[in-house]
Amino acid sequence: MKIVVLTGAGISAESGVPTFRAADGLWEGHRVEDVATPEGFQWNPEIVQTFYDQRRAALDTVDPNPAHEALARLESVLGDDLLLVTQNIDDLHERGGSQRVIHMHGELRSALCTSCGRRSPAPATLLDHPPCPGCGLPQLRPDVVWFGEIPYRMDEIESALFAADLFVSIGTSGAVYPAAGFVQLARTRGAHTLELNLDPSEGSHYFHESRQGPAGKLVPLWVDQVLAGL
Repeated sequence: MKIVVLTGAGISAESGVPTFRAADGLWEGHRVEDVATPEGFQWNPEIVQTFYDQRRAALDTVDPNPAHEALARLESVLGDDLLLVTQNIDDLHERGGSQRVIHMHGELRSALCTSCGRRSPAPATLLDHPPCPGCGLPQLRPDVVWFGEIPYRMDEIESALFAADLFVSIGTSGAVYPAAGFVQLARTRGAHTLELNLDPSEGSHYFHESRQGPAGKLVPLWVDQVLAGL
């Protein structure tokens, strides 16, 4: 059985990672346009670098939760038959034990050189313009997919969705595309679709089944169910 799992902010929120967008639409007090677009970075790179430096530092204050650990347990059994795709830019899946993870929106602990395109581990701060390990130019930015940019490894993700027997969405709003459309891609190819979410998502009606509750409880129960059926 081939499974594709999509995770969103809800799974990390249970570890204490705040969701960026607040009820008033601001990201930690900033407009989205100012800290999550190429234009915002061009206009005021210092604000953008500071914002992501703070998010990166905050990763050291949180730990994986039972949902992350359960997905790693499932991967240890299924191997390449499980693909974990996350919208999150934290490293909690990896720290929870998962190895086959696609970060479609990039990673906080990675830096991208706007000059040569090389990706490298991000230092503690990008605010002081450190040189790129590849070309030596001080042109590093957060390796994060901003609004208006194309998510990473979409061809690989779509191929896995087309081949999946089961698609599971965990802790997502169902509002951010293209990830919000994954359930429809998988379902049109015959996959069973399951949502595990604190509340029904905006796309909940596209799923064959939707279960509500904390990811830290729902995901381990679902993983136990899958493993028992193998």
